[in-house]
Amino acid sequence: MESTKNLILYKNFENGKLFYNMTWVMENYTNEYYNKEDIGALFYECFNQLSELAVSHGFRGNLWHNFLAFLLVNNENAYSRACEIRGEVEGSINDIALHDFKIIKGLFDFDFRTFAKDYGVDCIDAILRYESMEHSGKMFNQRIRDRICRLTEKLEQTKEVRDFKAAVTEFYREFGVGKLGLHKAFRIQHREEGAQIVPITNIAHVKLEDLVGYEIAKQKLIDNTEAFVNGKEANNCLLFGDAGTGKSTSIKAIANRYYEKGLRLIEVYKHQFCDLNDVIAQIKNRNYKFIIYMDDLSFEEFEVEYKYLKAVIEGGLEKKPDNVLIYATSNRRHLIRENFSDKEEIREDMHTSDTVQEKLSLYARFGVTIYFGSPSKKEFGQIVTALAEKCGIAMEQEQLLAEANKWELAHGGLSGRTAQQFINYLLGKQ
Repeated sequence: MESTKNLILYKNFENGKLFYNMTWVMENYTNEYYNKEDIGALFYECFNQLSELAVSHGFRGNLWHNFLAFLLVNNENAYSRACEIRGEVEGSINDIALHDFKIIKGLFDFDFRTFAKDYGVDCIDAILRYESMEHSGKMFNQRIRDRICRLTEKLEQTKEVRDFKAAVTEFYREFGVGKLGLHKAFRIQHREEGAQIVPITNIAHVKLEDLVGYEIAKQKLIDNTEAFVNGKEANNCLLFGDAGTGKSTSIKAIANRYYEKGLRLIEVYKHQFCDLNDVIAQIKNRNYKFIIYMDDLSFEEFEVEYKYLKAVIEGGLEKKPDNVLIYATSNRRHLIRENFSDKEEIREDMHTSDTVQEKLSLYARFGVTIYFGSPSKKEFGQIVTALAEKCGIAMEQEQLLAEANKWELAHGGLSGRTAQQFINYLLGKQ
């Protein structure tokens, strides 16, 4: 078995200490130069860490194979980044990747039973045929876990290195690589070394169909997003209107619908606008499409963060990358609070018109604006009825609507959010 020291592309693994400790054991367990007890102790330490990963990630079957597959899908290198979303690439990089896959397949095919016999390991089946506990894997996204397990099964069926490489490459094409490939949505954390893009492991799995009504608004959002993911010209998008009408839900649903086409969502808050250039620098050369998502965006008169946003959207020296759009939601159409004094003819500011235009120019940088208004009484009833049917609530429609009307009068008025809260109330009583 060739040493992992000879790997060229596949280095700097997540959980690298476990990987290198385990492979050291595999490469040296027959070497009489080393103390057998020390090798055994190191193996059991690795066994412990594999078991902990199995519980936290919900792995099943061959834990060592699961672990190697987990490393392969998370390792961002020249080859994996080139193949993400696009698939097989040409050039000498394939020969280098094949060299690495030969080493990794050797690790994949390692005979643990021979090792267990030599070292008296009586529970090796726990590594080779692990059965996961009920409710395990709560710390890890189940959808991602299942994809890694399916890749493991494909790799176990390969006999040649080229087939092994093809299976991993196909995974990169279909799902991507690393945190940006595996996850749908992200948030920003500011650390000493700069802005860090951190995965959101459990995004609400909503669909546009779950939002009753607003068909014109949803279609406008779909058209713009489809143009974007298909590499055509698309615009930054502002969803504005009354509270609780589904603006944020629509953007989450868009992220779910177009994830398979390489769309990713990065949530950024107002106080993080100073990090936007750093974030864009990290994603501009990747093969994904990114929506920078700003929820409930608005500015008071004294806040100047909107100037950072204006420069990023349009107007800076560096052109905004083609794989980045900004989607924002707001209760205000023009985003910045306007005072009566902005319209007075006489003010201390002699250039009143210029001041107002500076504020309104942010709104103008969103090429697509979509209005979400509060539903009428009739539309509210339709939303309640549709939600009740979806959730299996058995109640006469006349009684359902009467109770819903009472609820909305005491809980925030006519909106989709109020309707959903009413349905949650009914479900809680069942």
